[in-house]
Amino acid sequence: MKLSRRTGWPRRPSRLAELLASAKGPRTDLTASNPTSVGLARPEVLPLLAAPEGARYRPEALGRREAREAVARYYARRGASVDADQVVLTASSSEAYAWLFKLLADPGDTVLAPEPSYPLFPFLAGLEDVRLVPYPLRKDEAWRIDLGAVARRLDEEPRARAILVVHPGNPTGALLRQDDALALGELAAARDVALVVDEVFLDYPDPRVAPNRRGTTLGLAAETGADVFVLSGLSKVALLPQVKLGWLVAEGPGAAEALARLEIVADSYLSVSAAVQLAAPRLLDEVEPVQARLAARLAANGEVLQRALSALGPDAPVTALPRDGGWYVMLEVPRTRSDDEWIAHLLEAGLVVHPGYFFDAEEEGLMVVSLLVEPEVFAPAIARALALFAAG
Repeated sequence: MKLSRRTGWPRRPSRLAELLASAKGPRTDLTASNPTSVGLARPEVLPLLAAPEGARYRPEALGRREAREAVARYYARRGASVDADQVVLTASSSEAYAWLFKLLADPGDTVLAPEPSYPLFPFLAGLEDVRLVPYPLRKDEAWRIDLGAVARRLDEEPRARAILVVHPGNPTGALLRQDDALALGELAAARDVALVVDEVFLDYPDPRVAPNRRGTTLGLAAETGADVFVLSGLSKVALLPQVKLGWLVAEGPGAAEALARLEIVADSYLSVSAAVQLAAPRLLDEVEPVQARLAARLAANGEVLQRALSALGPDAPVTALPRDGGWYVMLEVPRTRSDDEWIAHLLEAGLVVHPGYFFDAEEEGLMVVSLLVEPEVFAPAIARALALFAAG
């Protein structure tokens, strides 16, 4: 049997996987990304997924109207004007990326993606025969996008079709600056490439976020003339990764043709279940209290982290890098050990963190921890981790 090149990934376990597999004894996971595993499961939504109307199959390619209208209301509460006709429902943000790659790129075309960022991007691009070209984020400027590098990549890549932006970044937590958003939109319009903006973490800004940071990028198309696609979904918005509903919103001069083509793509898959579409209005209209509870946890764990860092003293060789939002924080730790040696050292103490290279960070000495962890677990675990880092 012959198999495609696009799925011929190397399957040797990563060094991180090997270390985890060989670790013995109990351990505390400081990398949690699944809200249902850290005391944030939402069993109260289960009855919403049992609406009797879901027993009848009535497919609509772009998604049921009432569900798309709920997405529009969600954005209206965030100050953005969205028509339900601009919304395409997907099973996840990953599927939204896949559909956009199908829409925007032919095999061998390129898309630009931030680095560091999601480790999933190479797989999603590869599955669509699209080549991924990284552009850097400036660590010394709080992970600001290197606009000059983006322009150079576009000069070097005549087959570039899209610029991917994660807002706020994962794992950097950096929100787009307002002037950078405008510059990116103008650059995308001038080079006739699409801007694809992942906003799944947008509802979780740090309370101290700087005022020059952009909220949703919806509206950027009207300001700059760019074609903009904004992605999000219930996984992060409503803490429901298992319910499987995402969406994309299309804006810009090419939106009408894009939506017409996306309707055919969506009709070819019909991947979104009736049950979640019927539940979507309630899930989205009542999401703010859920988000408030999570925001309180993120803030509390953030304060615990800062107090633990302060307790180490002003000369401690470990720092938390600035972040504007999201669920994660990046720590800069001493380079007295390699990243893998640090991971192994922490595992011996029963602690799991992610190395920066897991997210394609180029330099050593960056570790990623999650603020999603239960507070009673997070506080002692992060104190132990920081003490180990500080000891070198």
